[in-house]
Amino acid sequence: QVLKACAGPRATLSPTSRGEGEHPGVQIPSYNDRMGQFLDIDRWKRGQHFDHYRRMAQPFFSVCVDVDVTAIREICKRESRSFFLVSLYCALRAANETSAMRLRLRGDRVWIHDNVRVSTTVIRDDETFGFARIEPEEDPAAFERQGASEIERVRRDGTLLPDDDDAVIYHSTLPWLCFTAFSNALPLGDDSIPRVVFGKYWQDGSRWRMPVAVEVHHALVDGIDVARFIERFEKRCSDPDR
Repeated sequence: QVLKACAGPRATLSPTSRGEGEHPGVQIPSYNDRMGQFLDIDRWKRGQHFDHYRRMAQPFFSVCVDVDVTAIREICKRESRSFFLVSLYCALRAANETSAMRLRLRGDRVWIHDNVRVSTTVIRDDETFGFARIEPEEDPAAFERQGASEIERVRRDGTLLPDDDDAVIYHSTLPWLCFTAFSNALPLGDDSIPRVVFGKYWQDGSRWRMPVAVEVHHALVDGIDVARFIERFEKRCSDPDR
């Protein structure tokens, strides 16, 4: 299932703070602690949906949306900052603020991580790539410093090093393509990690827009959760230092 978003402004969803109302009773953590807890599926409002979609042969769905990156592009150009790292910071903040993006399968149960990091592809001089692991930070400058160091390490290292646990969001970038749909390679088994992919940003009149593909497991994430993630990401992109 691959959907292309309609052009024009999107409806504002509520709530927009860190997961409030999405999973009642689950405490919103700080970035200083990576733990979590099991959901009580019998009391979870999506319990029936979880049971239905986890039995599907292909339970993932993908959505592609053009996100307004005008402000973040201007900020990065003016302040000589990395557009890639600042936009990745905004995406990881939005993911951690959207509780459904932190849900993971544990057999017949559902675990919610307190927070997740990002594992992103880094291209090397020989046109192969490796995976950089960047931890969440409240401060964008700290995230950018950590990200720059990790990217440099991966460029020097010749190994692939995929992430070995699921407290993560998978991320990649296709800066050469302005795509309108995207799907990822998915492993067999109980993989339930969200995938986020950035494309080439493009000019739309006075605005700049970037295609963003989000692929998620439907047993854990619904369309409204993806919409909340996109809304938070776009809002963060309008003022990444807030």
